[in-house]
Amino acid sequence: MSNKRFSLALHGGAGSAPGHDYGVEVAHMRGLVEAARDRLAAGANALDVAVETVVALEASGLYIAGRGASPNASGIYELDACLMDGASGRAGSVAALQGFESPILAARAVMERTPHVMLAGEGAAAFARTQGLKTIADPATWFTHAGAFEANHPPDLPTGTVGCVVRDGEGRLAAATSTAGVFGKLPGRVGDSPIIGAGAWADGQAAVSCTGQGEYFIRTAVAVQVAHRMRFGGESLASATAAAIQGVAGLGGDGGLIAVDREGHVAMPFASDGLKRAALFPDGTIMAEAF
Repeated sequence: MSNKRFSLALHGGAGSAPGHDYGVEVAHMRGLVEAARDRLAAGANALDVAVETVVALEASGLYIAGRGASPNASGIYELDACLMDGASGRAGSVAALQGFESPILAARAVMERTPHVMLAGEGAAAFARTQGLKTIADPATWFTHAGAFEANHPPDLPTGTVGCVVRDGEGRLAAATSTAGVFGKLPGRVGDSPIIGAGAWADGQAAVSCTGQGEYFIRTAVAVQVAHRMRFGGESLASATAAAIQGVAGLGGDGGLIAVDREGHVAMPFASDGLKRAALFPDGTIMAEAF
């Protein structure tokens, strides 16, 4: 039985650089949490709030997603996103999408206007065009990381995937994730962010969004693993998320996740130098941090 309390969490990516001032990002994330809180208080549903928040994260240019996307090794911007509605079990995803401002809106269109879950590459772009989604006229001036990949970018450059998980006042759960991956990825590389069960998951148990070295999150199916640990293993959200992240670390990967459960509990564990994150807890408390 649901109650009218709601909670949410969002992230701007794992791998915060020690010594870097993330004041702008922390303030931005806090503001988004406050806006989402007001939407939930007005009765908005979990999926709408998750998508709206990720759209704002993409548009900010502050993270390695949307306008802040990083180019691949050929200087091309290939973007990934997925979302899942826990109340209905519906999901949508796009991978290696080029030319559109908001991959998460494209993913939602896939979910709501096709019989499919994922579209990739030119097929995703062709579909997005039919939906009238906003295109990027000139990538060289629109992206905040404009320009071709430079070989001197460090290989361990922190990732900046964005995501949001929400438990609304009716107990519905939703998750959304969006990314460009990391600087210098091979053309066509797809990480966990557009993969349902790896980069995001939502059901009646939990909603999860992941960030970090995607290959490890795919290999351990982190997002759905959290929900299954809870559903079939009887674990708490805190225990399930900690174990899932430890599995990534155990393989040599790093990253983090955000999650909420059907009771409104929030978890944000990470095994990396930091995790840009913010949350609204059921008692109304808001936090925003980068480390």
